[in-house]
Amino acid sequence: MKRHFLLLLLIIFALPIQAQKTKDALYLKNGSIIYGKLLEISDNQYKIRTADGSIFIYPGTEVEKLTQELPGFEGRKPSGPGIALECGLLVGSQENQFEAPFSFNFIVNYTSNIKNIVGIGSGVEYLGSGFTPVYLEYKHLFTERKTSPFIFMRGGALFHLGQDKEEDYQYVNNYEKDYKGGAMFTSGIGISWAREDSETYLSFAYRYAQTSYSQLNYNDIRYTYKNYFNRLEVKIGFRF
Repeated sequence: MKRHFLLLLLIIFALPIQAQKTKDALYLKNGSIIYGKLLEISDNQYKIRTADGSIFIYPGTEVEKLTQELPGFEGRKPSGPGIALECGLLVGSQENQFEAPFSFNFIVNYTSNIKNIVGIGSGVEYLGSGFTPVYLEYKHLFTERKTSPFIFMRGGALFHLGQDKEEDYQYVNNYEKDYKGGAMFTSGIGISWAREDSETYLSFAYRYAQTSYSQLNYNDIRYTYKNYFNRLEVKIGFRF
């Protein structure tokens, strides 16, 4: 668990300071700045393609200078659809031989009024066996700045992925475990770092989940076992 946690911390601290992509910046004599990719300079003309795919051609007499730089932050996404990918650990040891199961999720979301984000998510998690969560999420940013704290909540259910068999060495027989999912709930805080067209975020949350499995013993009596997980969820995410 310590190795996994240290690796996650390295990723967390590296992401906010990672180098952003520079762009060609064409400074015009009228005071405008055109960001994009310079395609060519010929016949004393500058041809540049902007982020939306538009191509502009400016005579050399209108250009003051050409440089490469990071475009300025123009604000967070005001509204519209998006997608997020996140991964992390569910830290804890309650009723689970895996102290820090790995969790991967993807979320389809929609931003409204910059600060409010709603979404629906799923993914893969391992809580003694493989499960896929399906949940609704609400996230609220506290500011519109490039770096902003946020709170979020999720509610939904876990669904088991197939069936697992486990060998009982005492009786040298295979006893099939019939796994079932259950309710899940997450509530937490985080911090988001926005860039030109995406953002990176780190979150810490309380995670509650229910799972169960039934199993026949050597007397062919079926028993049902319920698991209740109360964990610290630590995740890093990327939103586009």
